[in-house]
Amino acid sequence: MIYKTEEEIELIRQSCLLVSKTLAFAATMLKPGMTGEKLDSEAEKFIRDHKGIPGFKGLYGCPSTLLISVNDEVVHGLPKGRVFKEGDIASIDCGVLMNEFYGDAAYTFIFDGASDEVVKLCKVTSESLYLGIEQAIAGKRVGDISSAIQMHTETKHRYGVVRELVGHGLGKKLHEKPDVPNFGRRGQGPILKEGLVIAIEPMITLGSRKVTQSADGWTIKTRDNKASAHYEHSVAIRKGKADILSDHSYLKEEIKKSTYLIDI
Repeated sequence: MIYKTEEEIELIRQSCLLVSKTLAFAATMLKPGMTGEKLDSEAEKFIRDHKGIPGFKGLYGCPSTLLISVNDEVVHGLPKGRVFKEGDIASIDCGVLMNEFYGDAAYTFIFDGASDEVVKLCKVTSESLYLGIEQAIAGKRVGDISSAIQMHTETKHRYGVVRELVGHGLGKKLHEKPDVPNFGRRGQGPILKEGLVIAIEPMITLGSRKVTQSADGWTIKTRDNKASAHYEHSVAIRKGKADILSDHSYLKEEIKKSTYLIDI
């Protein structure tokens, strides 16, 4: 695992804040009839205008700035051909590279008209993210984060917790050690020490946890075609309380102004 200095953590924070502002910018554009392709193009321009580089585009062959996963898509959905509709949910995952460090965050946007059970799925998944973050402190273990997420989503609410995809360390590479699963046992896994930066990202399904990869080679979908939600923050491990480097308050302000989106 690669531990960061205070100066490096601040650079990661700057990258994460640009991710956060890009997600907020996306929120201003989200409406039925909007295409994923247009949203992706505008997001790339926004990032470059703010002196950043899209973190996903070109990495591992990724063709887009944003990964947009709608309804039964869990993660890694490609924007091409995407048209948003009333009642959709759309997880938008964004990465930025700036000052040699990556930022990473995601949020599931809820369009007006979404069913109550899907809205609840999103709310519970978001809650689980913050319950996981509460465990992201020096002296705890990765399993404490994993268990907190699993207990809230799977044990309490009977949702599916995707096993194949996990959170990760973050730094000069988008994916560093350790893996941060959304399932596990308290007291297990690598110990968390100050200077570690991780992305925590519960991926939770309304039905079965089983997933499949689409023919595009990227999009991961639920096998039973039921909805999936995804929320992500990047955090630095501290004593006593995690330091959340990304910020969803920007996008929440835009959701409150929108006539097309629901806040949770």
